[in-house]
Amino acid sequence: MPDHAQGRATHVHDGVPGRAQREMAFQAVAAPGAVAAPAAAQAVPAAAAAVAWTPPATTLRVLEAELDIVPAAGGRRSAVLHRMLAAADVAAGAMAPLLVAMALGVPVHLALVLAAALALAWPAATFVCGLYAPADLRSWLTGVPDVRRLIFVALALSWPLSALAGVIGTPHPIRAALVTMAAALLLNLGLRATARAVAHQSENLRERTLIVGSGVVAAQIAGRLRQQTAAGLVPIGVVDDEVHPDVGLGVPCLGSLDDLPAVLSRHGVDRVIIAFSRASHEQLLSAIRSCRDRRVPVHVVPRLYEFLDGARELDQVGGMPMLSLGVPRLSRTSRAAKRGLDIAGASIALLVLAPLMALIALAIRFESGGSVIFRQVRAGRGDTEFELLKFRSMYDGADARKAELMALNEHADGIMFKIRADPRITRVGGILRRFSLDELPQFVNVLRGEMSLVGPRPLVLAETAALGEQWHRRRRDLRPGLTGPWQVYGRSDLSFGDMVRLDYQYVAGWSLARDMEILLATFPAIVSGRGAY
Repeated sequence: MPDHAQGRATHVHDGVPGRAQREMAFQAVAAPGAVAAPAAAQAVPAAAAAVAWTPPATTLRVLEAELDIVPAAGGRRSAVLHRMLAAADVAAGAMAPLLVAMALGVPVHLALVLAAALALAWPAATFVCGLYAPADLRSWLTGVPDVRRLIFVALALSWPLSALAGVIGTPHPIRAALVTMAAALLLNLGLRATARAVAHQSENLRERTLIVGSGVVAAQIAGRLRQQTAAGLVPIGVVDDEVHPDVGLGVPCLGSLDDLPAVLSRHGVDRVIIAFSRASHEQLLSAIRSCRDRRVPVHVVPRLYEFLDGARELDQVGGMPMLSLGVPRLSRTSRAAKRGLDIAGASIALLVLAPLMALIALAIRFESGGSVIFRQVRAGRGDTEFELLKFRSMYDGADARKAELMALNEHADGIMFKIRADPRITRVGGILRRFSLDELPQFVNVLRGEMSLVGPRPLVLAETAALGEQWHRRRRDLRPGLTGPWQVYGRSDLSFGDMVRLDYQYVAGWSLARDMEILLATFPAIVSGRGAY
């Protein structure tokens, strides 16, 4: 080993490396021939670059000396999230009766009785309904699947609360109970979403994630985990018998599959993701058993994962599990139901948001003058085109400067054009884009029937020309959407290829329930600001 590789890495005393340090470490071991930046060289010894893609035994010995070993975070973060959700439930139960009492004129002493009762009953009911079950990855990421059970909790508790309100002499007990439960439900949804958002930002709750496999899919997983920080999964390396050094993994190889048990213990692995590997069936089964014996959660990226968005639950045929992919059905009834949701949702949104839209229009006019609305021709459903409406977020003449800024385009595919710090964006425009407020005029497009509340991303005509394959055009079976999978899963951070794949999965597996799920997931995505620029 070279002399410079004998130095010790700088240890991180809180047990979890900071984000910047992790990213520099990833760059230092990214791929053969990669040159670490000077700043990275100061934070991570040159030994890190020396061990990337070295034989597994050497890699293990050096990384044992160079990387901090931290205790597993999986159980800890699940417990922390449960405590935060419990606090949210208690707060919602206690606050709702007090707020309703102020609105309906219920005496304070009666409101305190109802608040005490609901502060105990609400978390108890959510516990019974399984809302504190062991946290899997999906429940960590989003509370959307919990909405139906929370509605059931509200309905179930409305009757005993109404009875209690009548016993203690509350005026109009049934009305008071129903309004209180509606308020408790809304408060609980908001507080639970806030609890998850706070947990997502905690560095101490990141989980050290090991990837089994080293091909293109493994590289995509590593990249997505670094990009989607809300998942709280930090890729620390891969294990594989045949490493693919030319795919740009961005993480070191920690050993072969036979080394997996030692790697799990040595590097404090919290979670394992099995991507495509050339390992045999028996080797992968053995790897899963090793993880389960050590109580490490395992996720398996399935074959044909591009088509599984609309898959049903596992079916069983003679004990053999199978994922069922139904035939896409966009019947007249389905289209009518979707259109009804669009009209109702857009109408309500325009009425409620009219004052905000007026203020935005004034702010745009005051800052930069010119037109308030930006109009652009986009590809619609089928072979149609329409004029998309947005609040103007750039200075006038921004399109004329696009050619001179082309070198700053952050999308390497050359199809989409996005710059994180685009100099053409106004100060007001930056705020509008951060919270997607520039897209509010598109509710008018929805009412006109040119767009839908949920659908594929509305492409500019130049992007539509890049849809070269036949299956790409399936995304035009539905109207483009104000929101969609692209909005929920990363917005501008997604590549053109990822966006097209997500849109295809959405169209192929469309259902009204899926639309409602995406609508509920859109607000947290907007608040997080991920990919908004």
